[in-house]
Parts: sequence; structure tokens; C-alpha cells
Amino acid sequence: MVFVTGATGILGRIIVLELLKKGKTVRAAKRPTSNLNEVRHSYKFYTENPDDFFNKIEWVDVDFNDVNAIQDILKDVEEVYHCAAKVSFHPHDEKEMYRTNIKGTENLLYSCEGSEVKKFLHVSSIAVLDNFNEKGELDEESDFNPKLEHSAYSLSKHLSEMEAWRASAEGLNVTIVNPGMIIGSGNWGNSSGDIFPTFEKNGFTFSGGTSYVDVRDVAKISIELMEENIFGERFIIVAENKGYAELGRQIRSKLGLKEAKILSKFQLNLGRWANILFGWLIPKLRMITKTNIESISTLNVISNQKIKDKLDYQFISVSESIDFHLNNYINDKKLKK
Repeated sequence: MVFVTGATGILGRIIVLELLKKGKTVRAAKRPTSNLNEVRHSYKFYTENPDDFFNKIEWVDVDFNDVNAIQDILKDVEEVYHCAAKVSFHPHDEKEMYRTNIKGTENLLYSCEGSEVKKFLHVSSIAVLDNFNEKGELDEESDFNPKLEHSAYSLSKHLSEMEAWRASAEGLNVTIVNPGMIIGSGNWGNSSGDIFPTFEKNGFTFSGGTSYVDVRDVAKISIELMEENIFGERFIIVAENKGYAELGRQIRSKLGLKEAKILSKFQLNLGRWANILFGWLIPKLRMITKTNIESISTLNVISNQKIKDKLDYQFISVSESIDFHLNNYINDKKLKK
């Protein structure tokens, strides 16, 4: 039995699907308010038999604050894929991120002690990477630097990683993956699923960029690492480093929209002063923090060499990934009309 947390998220749902394709029995975590019909619908983008696979999933409601309940859910479970996380860069989400990302991970790992769980994969983020290597790139050795200013999300993912490393040191077979921005289908408007709605609605973008990866690559690599029993290490999972403007150009062109204008760092800093003065009155301004401005105005080069060497893996290009998932987004929009 395999247990997948965050199974309704853009990554968790595909890990579940790929495990089912391999004949695994899957227990999947959801919230009482989760929209399972949306998950079922999204499976049609990835398989010709969406209902057949979806109907094999054993769904369970999970309260990660309740250790006893988690221990019950872990009965007969030998493998755990921990994908559940709160992703946000809004200050008002800080408490929920710390509770979900850190305490939730701590409670899950504690519940694994004395259970039948033999393998544990923890989904972290490239947001925890800080120190550059001699090539000026971020890689698996780029440890979190507590002296630097970080977003609450980055800090919460770093501390949840520390929980996973602690469990690894105590004998649990743990592997950690650090995906970039995940491009996938479904869950539109939430977390990584917000890429297409955001570029569609906003006629502006930023001077920086980030590292992107297709959800299918993250799911397949995660499962292969577990199958190959590769533990005690972490692996960056990114396909390419891309500027927001380049990505926005491809998306907005396909949607028949004008190219987005790039907001300069100077303009963003004006917004930060507006946040200081009027953030109490206009909630949206609270997103314009010093840390967030620095993040969206920078494009760091992040290396994927380790995972390519380890698994001899060939990534889906970002351009191909955007085309595939953007077509799904457009078709879903047509269905709603």
C-alpha cells in the first residue's frame, strides 16, 4: 500500500495516477472540502481510462494535527509520498504555511515511527536553495542560508526539509526532491495551477524568472527514485530556467493577447512604498514585499545535472510542456462556456 498526501494537488494527483498505472494500491489524502470531480476530470488529460484509474483510489480525509488519526491511516502502508504543502507568498498565509508545511510534516514523520512504512519521499522546493557553486549555479549542495532574508514559504519548506533529514538520520529511508515551478493541468487558479490564469489576466510581468518543470517529469522521477531505493539524498527537478517574460509571451500569444509589459524593479519598489502606506487598507498591496520583489526580479541558474546523471533522465522541454497544458486549459475554458 502506498500513501500519497496532497493527492488533489497538481503534483500529488499525477503521482497517484502513475502509481496506479504500475499496479500499486494507493491511499490518497484529501480535505473534506476537496473537489474530487475536478481531479477525476483532469485525469482525462493524462490517460485514456481516467475513470478506471480514479475509481481505484482509496480516498481518506486527513487532519495532520491528529497524530492518532495519521497512525490509523498508515496501517498497511509501506511507502509514503509527502506532497501536501501550502504554497503562498502572501503574508496573511504565514501561520497556515507553518502549520501545514512544518508541523504537518513533523506529525506525519512521527507517525511513521513504529509503523510499516519503509520508504518516504518528501517534496520540497527550489525555494530552499541559497549558496551558489563555483559555476554561479544553485545545486543540491546549495544549503539554506539563515542569514539571508527569506519568504515565509521558503522558511517553512526549509524547516520541513529539516524534519525529513531528522527522520533520515534516525533510520527511515528518505529521499527529498526539490522541484521548480510545476507546469500541469487542472487545479486552475490554485498554487502551480495558477500559471495560465495569471498570465491571461495580467497584462504585465516581471524582469526575473524561475526554473520550470512538467508535472509528468516530477511524478516519474519521484517514483523512479523510490523504486531504485535511492535514499539519504536530495535531487533538484527542473527542466529549464526561463524568464517570466519569455513564458508569458508564449502563453499570451496562444491566447490571442498582447505581449505583457515588464514592470521594472523601480516600479515594484514604488509599489512597496504604497504597501507601507496603504497596505492596511488595500490587501493586494501586502504582496509587494522586499523579499517578493527580489524574487520576481531575479533569474537564478539552477542545475539539474545530478538527476540527469543519476537516472539518465531526459526532460520535457518547457515550450512543449506549456503547449500541452495550455491546450488543456483552453479546452476546459470552452467547456465552461
